[in-house]
Amino acid sequence: MQEENQFPFWQPSVSLATHIDYTVVTANSGANELIHCCEEAASEGFYSLCVNGGWVRLCRERLSGTSVKVSAVVGFPLGAQATRAKAFEASAALDDGASEIDMVLPIGKLIDGDRDAVERDIAAVVQAVQGGALIKVILETGLLTDEQKRLGSKIAEAAGADYIQTSTGYGGSGATAADIILLRGEISSSVGIKASGGIRNAESAFALLKAGANRIGSSSGPAILQSFSNRA
Repeated sequence: MQEENQFPFWQPSVSLATHIDYTVVTANSGANELIHCCEEAASEGFYSLCVNGGWVRLCRERLSGTSVKVSAVVGFPLGAQATRAKAFEASAALDDGASEIDMVLPIGKLIDGDRDAVERDIAAVVQAVQGGALIKVILETGLLTDEQKRLGSKIAEAAGADYIQTSTGYGGSGATAADIILLRGEISSSVGIKASGGIRNAESAFALLKAGANRIGSSSGPAILQSFSNRA
C-alpha cells in the first residue's frame, strides 16, 4: 500500500514536466535518438524517460546524476506474451536500472472476463520486481467497454499495481478525460493514474490532469512543454 501522497496531482505551482513520462518506444529508435532523448529529458526535467527494455541500461547510464527516472515497457504493446516472459522482462529491466515498469495486461483475457488469469499475469510482474520498481498496468482503454475498464482497474489494484494506465498509443483511441474520471471512480486513492495515448499538446495534457490523472505519458513531451510556453 502506497502513502496517499505517493502520486500527487498536478498543481499550477509545480512544473508540468515533473508529471510527464517522455516516451520513446518505436521500433526504429536507435542509440543516437535515445541519447538525444536522454539529453532532452534531463534538460526539461521530465519525471521519467520511458523506453523499451533493450535501451534501459544505456538510458540509465546517460541519466545518471539527474532526477530523471527510467521507465521500461513490458509485454508491449499487445499484452499477449506468456506471463513468465513478462515477469522475466520486468526483472531484467529492473536489473538494468529501471525504476518503473509499464506493463500491458493480457487484453484478450480481460475481454474474455478471465479475471483469475489477468490477476495472475499482473501479480507475476509485481512479484518479479519485489518492490524495486513501481508497476503501471496498461489497460488499452480504446479496445474495452466501460465495464471492462472498470474490471481491469479493479483487478490491477488487487494484484498490487501502483498505477493504472490508459493506453499504449498503439491500440484504438488514446487517453480521454471521460476514461480518467471513470477509472478514478473505481480505484482507491493509493493508486495513481497515468494518461497516455494521443497526448500532443498542453491543452490535452491539462484536461487529463484536471480529470484526475497523476501522470502523462507522451512521445511529444517537448512539444507539450513548448505549447504550454506559447500559451503563457
